[in-house]
Amino acid sequence: MNIFEDFQARVGVALSDLAASGRLPADLDLSRFVVEPPREASHGDLSTNAAMVYAREAKAVGGNPRAIAEAIAEALRRSPDVQSVEVAGPGFINIRLAPEIFARVLVAILERGVDFGRAAKPAADRVNVEYVSANPTGPMHVGHARGAVFGDALASLLAFAGCEVTREYYINDAGAQVDVLARSAFLRYREALGETVTIAEGLYPGDYLKPVGETLAREFGGALRDWPEREWLPLVRARTIAAMMAMIKDDLAALNIAHDVFASERALTGAEGGADQVRASIEDLRSRGIVYVGRLPPPKGQLPDDWEDREQTLFRTTDFGDDVDRPLIKSDGGYTYFASDIAYHKSKIERGFLNLVDVWGADHGGYVKRMQAAVAALSGGRASLDVRLCQLVRLMRAGEPVKMSKRSGEFVTLREVVDEVGADPVRFIMLMRKNDAPLDFDLAKVIEQSQDNPVFYVQYAHARARSVLRQAHLAFPAADFAPKSLRDADFGLLSDEGERGLTRALSQYPRVVAQAAEVREPHRIAFYAHDLATLFHSHWNRGKDSPHLRFVNDGNASLTNARMGLVAATAFVLASALTILGVSAPEEMR
Repeated sequence: MNIFEDFQARVGVALSDLAASGRLPADLDLSRFVVEPPREASHGDLSTNAAMVYAREAKAVGGNPRAIAEAIAEALRRSPDVQSVEVAGPGFINIRLAPEIFARVLVAILERGVDFGRAAKPAADRVNVEYVSANPTGPMHVGHARGAVFGDALASLLAFAGCEVTREYYINDAGAQVDVLARSAFLRYREALGETVTIAEGLYPGDYLKPVGETLAREFGGALRDWPEREWLPLVRARTIAAMMAMIKDDLAALNIAHDVFASERALTGAEGGADQVRASIEDLRSRGIVYVGRLPPPKGQLPDDWEDREQTLFRTTDFGDDVDRPLIKSDGGYTYFASDIAYHKSKIERGFLNLVDVWGADHGGYVKRMQAAVAALSGGRASLDVRLCQLVRLMRAGEPVKMSKRSGEFVTLREVVDEVGADPVRFIMLMRKNDAPLDFDLAKVIEQSQDNPVFYVQYAHARARSVLRQAHLAFPAADFAPKSLRDADFGLLSDEGERGLTRALSQYPRVVAQAAEVREPHRIAFYAHDLATLFHSHWNRGKDSPHLRFVNDGNASLTNARMGLVAATAFVLASALTILGVSAPEEMR
């Protein structure tokens, strides 16, 4: 039950009636106005800007916004669901709903449980969300956590909003970096055989490759040392990539993250014996006149050391909004990263995905235009690519920067952080800030059991709600406080402003979900959960000083029954929001 969607339709009907009567143009675009909560709760339950939005249209036919607002208000007043309607200022419309509307909201929550707010029917679009896609050259670091959590929560949010979502990970298992990885692992293999080795500059020095070397030593003994590099390199590379991906999947599992598809860059290039999809993609674009051989102008300012003034195979990304055409083949004949990414996104489109979301680190911001240009070219404009950039995470402990990890040799691993503070704090804190804003993550703060720790505060609200329901069972042993029975409670008894405020907030949840999914901002769910928890804790605290406000009223079974319906509904919505965020909703907390 989405009361905002409901009243959006009602206001739309009033506008259509005005258009039919000639007081507004007949071709009115009804998608332009909104129905939303008023800025001040004292102004009512809903507010709409409809009269203001169509002010110009009203004047064109001899009307004015105030008169249009009064006409809409009069139409709404005729509904028994409306208690009062006021026109404020030049034409804003504030609506106060009848109590029965909010009673129906509580019944709807008790009926649907944690599915309240979930889209009633699936959306038509299939959405591919690609996130993490960390190079398989070592363990994930804490910087990867933000994109991982954001992408996973976004996928859950879109699924809750009715989309058919595929969660995908792109394995960058081609190119020079995986050969460097294999050579680093080969040194650890020799070390496992008893040799003293030196990790040269440019190789991966972390201890995480030692188990790979030990496994190779157990399996092959000293035989690999006698093989030429051209023979041992493919074998060691494959074994090492597999080991790194197993470690990465294990680290992601610790954060409750799993993917549906793992796509291999190496497979796209034909290196595994299949077709060279990168070459095929280039030729496909060439046949359409989008790929050509030419020279790029030199970059402005000082020329980089690797600048080459030569004829190159170029993609006309400027035809699709990019700043400059982009090369596809390097001087050594190998593919650029861009060429491989074109083939990869072509594979997504060929799998039927026209709605693509990529979650990248902020350092890839300059890559966005060319990739969107490629998707537009590959799909003939049918597919869209939405790139979400995640800013850096600064890891702190009690306000001081955390030093690098001993295990990785270069950075703090994601797993070390999860093992120290738990998956729930990592996920929630990563989502308490918009993805494109920098984030400070303080290991000491996120495990505090206080209202200053947002994840504890929200989880405690859910646990407190469940505790109140258990207390009610003790006070009224014969009563049935199951959600199915609570639907019949007399919610008209909920007359205190704290109770009304909670109910109003609960009614907003479907709108929050729909809007967060539309703009692809899961942090809005975290903000909402925190605000709802604040209202719940605040009203619970009022009961300490005013016993008649306590949720469990020993002397009034009917009032307690209604309040338990409100408490159960609050617990359901908190649990639903936390589930979207991938955070647990505990039944009790110490």
